[in-house]
Amino acid sequence: MCSGHSRNAYSMHLHDSAPSSGNEDQLLYSQQGGIPIPIDTSISNTDNNKDDSPDDDDIHALSHSIHFSPAEDKSMKEHDLKVQTFDALQHGIGQTAGMDNSNPFIGGSPKLSRRGSVIGMPHQMAHSFLHQIPGSGGTGGVDSTSEIGGIPTSSKDSTIPENTAAISEIENPSDDLIEFYTNVKTCLDLRHKYLQLSIQKDEMQNPKNQDDWIIYPPPPKPTYKSKNKFNQLPPEGPIEEEEKFDFEKCVIPEIDNRNYYFALNDEDVYQVYDKNNDQPIIKVPSLHDFYSDLNKITKISSDGPTKSFAFNRLQYLDAKWNMYYLLNEFEESKQSKRNPHRDFYNVRKVDTHIHHSACMNQKHLLRYIKYKLKTTADEEVIFRDGKVLTLTEVFESLKLTAYDLSIDTLDMHAHTDSFHRFDKFNLKYNPIGESRLREIFLKTDNFIQGKYLAELTGQVFDDLESSKYQMVELRISIYGRSLDEWDKLAAWIVDNKLFSHNVRWLIQIPRLYDLYKKNRNVKSYLDIMKNVFEPLFEVSMNPKSHPKLHVFLQRVIGFDSVDDESKPEKPLHARKYPPAGDWDSVVNPPYSYYLYYLYANITTLNNLRLKHKFNTFVLRPHCGEAGDPEHLISAFLTSYGISHGILLRKLPYIQYLYYLDQIGIAMSPLSNNALFLTYDKNPFYNFFKKGLNVSLSTDDPLQFSYTKEPLIEEYSVAAQIYKLSSVDMCELAKNSCLQSGWEAGIKKHWLGKEYMKGGVAGNNIEKNNVPDIRVNYRQETLWSELNLMNSYIAYKNNSKNDL
Repeated sequence: MCSGHSRNAYSMHLHDSAPSSGNEDQLLYSQQGGIPIPIDTSISNTDNNKDDSPDDDDIHALSHSIHFSPAEDKSMKEHDLKVQTFDALQHGIGQTAGMDNSNPFIGGSPKLSRRGSVIGMPHQMAHSFLHQIPGSGGTGGVDSTSEIGGIPTSSKDSTIPENTAAISEIENPSDDLIEFYTNVKTCLDLRHKYLQLSIQKDEMQNPKNQDDWIIYPPPPKPTYKSKNKFNQLPPEGPIEEEEKFDFEKCVIPEIDNRNYYFALNDEDVYQVYDKNNDQPIIKVPSLHDFYSDLNKITKISSDGPTKSFAFNRLQYLDAKWNMYYLLNEFEESKQSKRNPHRDFYNVRKVDTHIHHSACMNQKHLLRYIKYKLKTTADEEVIFRDGKVLTLTEVFESLKLTAYDLSIDTLDMHAHTDSFHRFDKFNLKYNPIGESRLREIFLKTDNFIQGKYLAELTGQVFDDLESSKYQMVELRISIYGRSLDEWDKLAAWIVDNKLFSHNVRWLIQIPRLYDLYKKNRNVKSYLDIMKNVFEPLFEVSMNPKSHPKLHVFLQRVIGFDSVDDESKPEKPLHARKYPPAGDWDSVVNPPYSYYLYYLYANITTLNNLRLKHKFNTFVLRPHCGEAGDPEHLISAFLTSYGISHGILLRKLPYIQYLYYLDQIGIAMSPLSNNALFLTYDKNPFYNFFKKGLNVSLSTDDPLQFSYTKEPLIEEYSVAAQIYKLSSVDMCELAKNSCLQSGWEAGIKKHWLGKEYMKGGVAGNNIEKNNVPDIRVNYRQETLWSELNLMNSYIAYKNNSKNDL
């Protein structure tokens, strides 16, 4: 609960935050149940000054007749308040929605004019700042010329608003409110600084999003509507077959790097230096600076009034959605039905969080194992106990035959025994509980060079390509135990021709330093960072040094950090965190330490690759699934997007920041339901209603899914539980495309050629089946919150100038 002072301050904030509408009567905001209610000041002032107006006294007296009982009198007062509220709403939008703005009390009896079927949208109102999508470090149509905080600064069709209308309403704002919005701006500025340094803020900086980007094999050409409406006749001329991958056709560029070299700095972070002056090409924030910024945001987020204000703003966003949906559900459905061809099934949707080793369902894996037992039973597959075993010998040692195998025998589904037991969940990756079967069928680096997993992966790719509209971003592991891991992985991808236009890759780095240290695989944490990043710097400096790795990296989107977040972390003061080379104890570094070293090395790597016009990478870690809420703050500073994020429900201020910057969150309610949070308590739908940038993902179909199309299964369960409409599901699909790391040229085909503009200007209902009215609501709501922040910042700056 917030303090009385906080509630008074927030009530004043609601009074102060109403935008002026030119010569129209001003609107004030009062608070009722934590939700701002607009009230016509002409009515309010009349009531407050009724002693000076006999006419108003007579009108007022009509509702206070002595012939009514106290209960009836109270009921009439409540009715009058509702009438005034609706009249105030009509006053703001009536001119464009075709409403009657006349006084509801004409003739002494309350009268409410008929309300339009569609609530007034931003393009119907005169907001000086509604010209262009605001700057954001998150996803979805960001203009690189936008100012931090959401107001465009250098657009051809937009100018910096003076905020005079909003400022004129702010006469005596509370110090708490000014401090709150100043802190919000400070936190957003810090995030944007980190993202700008690491080439993550503006996706158009990434060379792969430029028109001259070339990738082999090229994506298939878009197919347009045939003259034959029902496609009953074969197309004229020969059918072009899709080009198959041939490594010999890949272009490996030669780079002249005589002017640059890379080395570790004092913080044990890789830096690229200019040989002419020995200066780094980019200055990466130090470990101390990172923890100072992290502690600053943590301190702000734990402040009482700050949490209260953020909580109330989120409640307001939730209530605003409920009102919007109540008024516009029919109109949305009508616009969607008018859109030919498109529906949920044939809009593009991306599985933004799925692990490669669990990308198939149990039935698929079971069928494949049985097939191999029947067709290649005598193939040598593993070296154990000093001898090589065939597939038949392996199953004989387990006393099993192909006939004995079933879904229950595999026992890879996460049931109730895995809830809050991540250790048991990890064991589910072992078919029949046997690690040797996992090594044979689900590993890339084994006795048979990952042959079986490559065949399984190819079958999954075929299923995806046949569905056409489903894409996946597969996580595949680099452990950091040796320098040759990258070359082995790239060779496995290239040699098995695992390339698909429906697939892109993310590299997941497990947080397993303590295990490697116990097994003496590494001496210090620096060894892991060397094994992960040194080959990447080598191939970025000279692609011919690792040609297969260079080809593979063209389809790599970014990096992920994975493991059990619920593991306890030993708290240390920021000044006591040593550089990576000095972290040689058996204690695992905290989550924030892992994230800093991933971020710092990616920052240098991206700036080097940008100079050579190679694609750059983003950081999209698992975050907020369990454990310390500080993880979400670490990711806020360093990451482009996150997976899970369910702990945001406990951090209202951080949740509000994630909303303002539209940070992509790939949520997996079915996965959470099995591991950490039951489906009915999952905050996914709550986040969606408020306007956070959420998408649905499957995480591990092998453990959680029962069908051949796990992503459709994820959507269908959510639609049944949360009563999602077709428009809701198409909006989630669109969010997944915007969050994804596919090239801009492909996204233009999915979402429309102008998708980068964002908002209604960038929306194409023919591509994504999301009506303009929904996009307009999301855009206007976000801009209103950003404009509110900028109004208070401008007021603070003006007050300083007046002193």
